[in-house]
Amino acid sequence: CRDGSLYAGAAVDLERRLREHRAGRASRYTRSRLPVELAWSCEMPSWSAALVEEARIKSLPRRAKELLMAAPVPEPLREDPAS
Repeated sequence: CRDGSLYAGAAVDLERRLREHRAGRASRYTRSRLPVELAWSCEMPSWSAALVEEARIKSLPRRAKELLMAAPVPEPLREDPAS
């Protein structure tokens, strides 16, 4: 975000959601901090898994979020590691 803050969210259609954020229509948080840019994304196996990951990332301290953004993006995750 413009103020240097980091925003985490989940989306079914990432490109559409980015357009909404950039137009100031996605969230009150980003609306007041335009412009925004995508720093990191990761495909998840389900919507519920995406929401869990969103909550996990939001709970991280800033330094951990910065390390996450600097790391290679993993292959799409599966809910059942055995499958």
